[in-house]
Amino acid sequence: MADIALLTRLIEPEAEAEGLALVRVKMTGGKSDPTLQVMAERPDTRQLTLDDCARLSRRLSDMLDALEAEGRDPIEEAYRLEVSSPGIDRPLTRLADYDDWKGHEARIALVEPLQGRKQLSGDLIGVEGDNVRIDVKGLGETTVPLSDIRNAKLLITDKLIQATAPLSAEGADSIRVEGQE
Repeated sequence: MADIALLTRLIEPEAEAEGLALVRVKMTGGKSDPTLQVMAERPDTRQLTLDDCARLSRRLSDMLDALEAEGRDPIEEAYRLEVSSPGIDRPLTRLADYDDWKGHEARIALVEPLQGRKQLSGDLIGVEGDNVRIDVKGLGETTVPLSDIRNAKLLITDKLIQATAPLSAEGADSIRVEGQE
């Protein structure tokens, strides 16, 4: 199994060199279809263009290939590299994410139950130290240490859709087929 902390330390400077913030590094697919999933975004827009994805993918492929050639491959088995934007229902992985998206609805899965619940949903209030604050439906304002969160993501709402509208929709209303003008 790949060491995610090591992969994150290797990938983060490469993303930053492209002007991007690393959102998450994760291995998915298990033994049958291992995929190194890298999510990144532009810090100023919270979005990622196709060109950004392509540049980061090439940069990471080159870096990982060079490590393999040196005999220092951080992933033992064959795998697929997937570089993407976090998407609209993005995962919340960094403490700053909970502050950046305060006022938006999120679902948080906990490592251990809190007041009988392993999952909390509600509006993000922000952070306090290393704790996440959320207004949980039926429970009220709740504080959870970041270390107690297994995973979290934003929930799609009209407010979130409005906040994450694409920077440009140019060309979205037309279909272009290669070889045809």
